[in-house]
Amino acid sequence: MSEYATLIAPAAAEFTGILRGIGESDLSARTPCAEYDVRALLNHLLYWGPWLEAAGSKTAPPEVSVGEAEAGLVDGEWLNAIEKQTARLVDVFGTPEAWQGTTALGTAEMPSSFVGDMVLGEFVFHGWDLAKATGRSLDVAPEVAEAVLASAAAMGEQARAMKVYGEEVPVAKGATTFERALGATGRNPGWLP
Repeated sequence: MSEYATLIAPAAAEFTGILRGIGESDLSARTPCAEYDVRALLNHLLYWGPWLEAAGSKTAPPEVSVGEAEAGLVDGEWLNAIEKQTARLVDVFGTPEAWQGTTALGTAEMPSSFVGDMVLGEFVFHGWDLAKATGRSLDVAPEVAEAVLASAAAMGEQARAMKVYGEEVPVAKGATTFERALGATGRNPGWLP
């Protein structure tokens, strides 16, 4: 949805704030994503960011010779690399054009808005994962929470089938919009390291 383009920059700013607080000693910390510690989650973001950027720009995907797990992208310059990548994603997905029509993520053709939703979700959900893993909190604006809840609900079944989301986690009756979004992606809002 191209109206979500205006949400990319504020979501990215919160995400970047969390990144800047991650120290070397945090890299081995567990995250709410059972298969990732902080280092592996940062590697995931660095690996897939160029793919998302290419999809938003409607250009060819990056050439890769190794998979995500073998990439080893978290080195001494990881923060600089991910900040630059985040800025490029904001430049691309902060425009309504990136959300319109269709695009390809690798060889899979899909609506461009689906990829835009993925980028917004990467900033917000993985920002929350990293915040929780490092003992901090992520400030999610109400309009961003509404957007990621709508996206998570819309893509939930497909994302669970692809093992991108876990099984939906029930949340308390008075849960916030963002807590409901977390639950929809298979995250427990009360998760503790």
